[in-house]
Amino acid sequence: MPATNGAALASKAVWLDRRTPPHIVSVVLVVGIAAVNLNVVLPALPSLAADFQADYAVVALSVSGYLALTGVLQLLLGPLSDRFGRRPVLLASGAVFLVASLGCMVAPTLAIFLACRMAQSAIASGLVLSRAIVRDMVPADQAASLLGYVTMGMSLMPMVAPMIGGALDEAFGWRSIFLFTFLAGALAMLLIWADLGETNVSPSTSLLAQMHDYPALLRSRPYWGFALTSAFASGLFYGFLGGGPWVATELLHMSPTDTGFYFGFPALGYLFGNLLSGRYAARVGLAGMMLAGSVVATLAVLLALGIFAVGTADPISFFGAIALTGFGNGLLLPSANAGIVSVRPDLAGSASGLGGALNIGLGAALAVLGGIVVGPQSGAWLLLLLMFASSALSILTTLDVMRCGRREGLPL
Repeated sequence: MPATNGAALASKAVWLDRRTPPHIVSVVLVVGIAAVNLNVVLPALPSLAADFQADYAVVALSVSGYLALTGVLQLLLGPLSDRFGRRPVLLASGAVFLVASLGCMVAPTLAIFLACRMAQSAIASGLVLSRAIVRDMVPADQAASLLGYVTMGMSLMPMVAPMIGGALDEAFGWRSIFLFTFLAGALAMLLIWADLGETNVSPSTSLLAQMHDYPALLRSRPYWGFALTSAFASGLFYGFLGGGPWVATELLHMSPTDTGFYFGFPALGYLFGNLLSGRYAARVGLAGMMLAGSVVATLAVLLALGIFAVGTADPISFFGAIALTGFGNGLLLPSANAGIVSVRPDLAGSASGLGGALNIGLGAALAVLGGIVVGPQSGAWLLLLLMFASSALSILTTLDVMRCGRREGLPL
C-alpha cells in the first residue's frame, strides 16, 4: 500500500467506530490476547503434570505444540486476510479461541486438554494481523515506531499474565486459568468487533492470484534476513519458555506464585526495549535497532551463564539477566517485523504470516529442546547455551540484512 494511503487510513481512525481503522488500544489487544494465552499457563505446568499424572515433557507440549500450530496457522491466516480482509479473519479466529478456552477448562483427560489447547492457537491471528494492520495504516518508515509502541503496550499483558496464572493456580487450581482466558478473550473480541474497521482496502482477487506473487517475495534476500533475525531473536525467548519453569521450580525452588512473578521480568525488559524502539527506530533505522538489540540480548545470556558459573544463581540475579534479553528483543523485534511487512507492502498479510510461521516454528522447536535439555544432570547449562546460540545467530542475520541493504540501496 502506498505511504499516502497508509497515512490517510491512520488519520481517519475513530474510537469505537467499526467503519474506520482501529485505535492503537485495539491493535494492542489484538496481539496482547495471543501473548497472554501463551504465558498465563507457564507457572501451572508442574500442577498440570501432577494432576494428569504425566511427565513434565509431555505437559510442556501445551507450550511447544501450541507454538508449532501457531506457526502453521500463520501461513494460512495471513493470506486469508489479504484475500478476505483483516476484520473477518480476526473475528472468526477469536470465536474458535473462546470455545477452545472452555474446552481446556473442563477437559477430563490430558489428551482432550492438549487438543483444546492446540485449538486455542487460532488466536494466532492477533500476532500475524496486528503487523499487517499497522503496515496498512502507516508507511514503512513509521511502522517500526508504531509497532514499538504497540508491542510496548502489549508487553504489559504477558508481564502480568504469569503472575495471574500462578496466583490462580495456587488459589483455585489450574482450570481457573482457562476461565480467565475465556473472559479476557471475550472482552477483547467485543472491543475488536466495535472498533476494528477493515484496513485492507485493496484485497487480492483470489488466493491463487496471491500465489503468483509469492516467488518474488521468497527470492528476496532482505525479506529472509528480516524474517530470520526475528525468528532467532524470538527463539531465545521460546527456548527459555520450554526449560525456564523447570529451572525455577527445581533449581531455584520457587513456588508457582513466585515463578509467575519472576516470569514477568523478561516482559518488563521487553517493555522498556519497545519504549526506546518507539522513540528512536525512525531516527536510528531498522538495521541499527536490530543490531543493538541482538548484541544486548546475546550479552545478557552470557551474563546468565556467568551467574551459574560462579554459583550465585538466585531468582533475582537469574531473572534479572533474562530481563535484559527481553530488553534486547524489545529493541530488535519491532524493526525486524516492520522490515518483514515492508519488502512487499501489497502482500503484507502473507509476508507477516510467513515470517510469523518461521518465527513460531523455530520457537516451537527450541521450546521442545528447552524442555528436553534441562534436568538433574545438565541443570540450566544446556538451556542457556541453546539460548545463546539462537541469539548469536540473530547478530549474523542482522549483519546480512545490513550488507544486502547497502548493496540494493534499501532505506535501512
